Amino acid sequence: MSYSYREKAKTIETDRLLLRLFQESDAEEVAKLCNNYRLYKNTLNLPYPYSVDDALAWIKNHLVHFNENKHFEFAIIDKSTGELYGSIALSNHPQFDNGELAYWIGEEHWGNGYATEAAEAILRFAFREKGYHKVFARYFHVNPASGRIMEKIGMHKEGVLKQHIKKEDEYMDLVYFGILKKDAIFL
Repeated sequence: MSYSYREKAKTIETDRLLLRLFQESDAEEVAKLCNNYRLYKNTLNLPYPYSVDDALAWIKNHLVHFNENKHFEFAIIDKSTGELYGSIALSNHPQFDNGELAYWIGEEHWGNGYATEAAEAILRFAFREKGYHKVFARYFHVNPASGRIMEKIGMHKEGVLKQHIKKEDEYMDLVYFGILKKDAIFL
């Protein structure tokens, strides 16, 4: 997979994708993609129903967080058409030299490898540009497709927090995956 990061533009390019900061003009499409019960069921912090105001409030501080080296939130965009597919993010924990990978893809775009391609690019960003030692991620046990993405990018299962989260009156297990920089073979 090709990878290029442009710091001034705050963008990452892969074979098919452009990862860039969200813009206010993305809010309507974000709301359309996120106002989906199946997506909500598999995410930790996504509200439902999801409105344009929710999207605007979420997008509002992305640039500030990026510039302050706190959190890196990218829109996943088709490089050739400009279509928005979803989001991929990386938190920053400088005291531990690590961060959490998180992503969502709009349901109509599931199964096309976009999350995998974006996640591999974010790992390169984390290890090459930000100097992380480790990246970790988690998913609900009822969403094994998310775990398969983590496996495809070289992450390994590290454990399960049993009934750790309560969502819609159901206790959910959180499955944790991680990867160390030294184990990332694609660097």
